[in-house]
This record gives sequence, C-alpha cells and structure tokens, in this order.
Amino acid sequence: MEKFFFDNWDSIFRTFTITILAYIAMVLLLRSSGKRTLSKMNAFDFIVTVALGSALASVSLNKNVALADGVLAFFLLIFLQYVITWLSVRYKAVKHFITSKPTLLLYKGELIDEALKKERVTIEEINSAARNGGQEDLSKIDVMILESTGEITVIPTIKSDSPNALKDAGNYPR
Repeated sequence: MEKFFFDNWDSIFRTFTITILAYIAMVLLLRSSGKRTLSKMNAFDFIVTVALGSALASVSLNKNVALADGVLAFFLLIFLQYVITWLSVRYKAVKHFITSKPTLLLYKGELIDEALKKERVTIEEINSAARNGGQEDLSKIDVMILESTGEITVIPTIKSDSPNALKDAGNYPR
C-alpha cells in the first residue's frame, strides 16, 4: 500500500525525463508534418490524435516502453496520417472513405428535417451556429452546412445562381 502514492525517486525521475523528451519529440514531429496534422479534425484526424495521446501516455508512464519505441510510434502515426492524406488528395475513393461529405442543413431559410435527423443535429445547435454567424433569424439565412469536421457553416446570402462552394454538399439541390 505504501507504493500507492510514491514508488521511488528513480520512477519519478524516469517519468519526468521521458515525458519531457517524448513531448519534445512529438512537437518536433508534428511541426515537421505540416499544418494538416493540427487542423480541425475529421474522424481520421481524431483517431490519430487520440492514438498520439495514448502513445505519449504509454511512453511516459509505462517502464516497459522505451523512449525510442514511443518516438517510433509517434513517427508511424504521423507518417500514416501523411500517407492517407496524400492518397486522399489524389484518389477520390480514399477521400470518400476517410472524410464525410458536407451536409446541407438549411436552404433558403427552411430547415431540412431529414438531414437534421440523419446527422443528429439539434435545433439548439442550429440556433447557436446562427448566433455565431451573426444571424438572429433562420428564415433570413440562405444556407447552413454541417462540414466534414462537424462545424456548422452559415452563409447568410447566396450571391450567385450556381455557388461552387455548395456543390460538394451531398444533398444540395442542383
């Protein structure tokens, strides 16, 4: 029971040293991997982020995991994210597998109930997004889209007959 709060100074020193070194290694790898790794997350990015956190915790706290093993895990996770992102830019099938399509939630002031149910978006979330977009009246908003990152975009006024930015929304009326 005496090891519940404190094991020994060697353990404290190891945790302190390894955590700092692993953190520095992770920051260097993330910075060298580009902005995409640190962007707003889709499901794939979220998985990589959780895995990186788990690897950092493992190398920091588990005496059986060497620093080199942890840094290798960081490198592999970031490298896999780079490869998948590279493939998704070049191949539509990979892109569609990794990221979801944006979904139109409101069009010309009318909520699209089927889309709200499918995407599990509440009216409170719609109202919050409207407020964040500086809007107070849903009927005066032309478009609200649930992005692949989970963010809701508000477009108060469509300024053209065929807005290119809306074409990738899966349920946009053409």
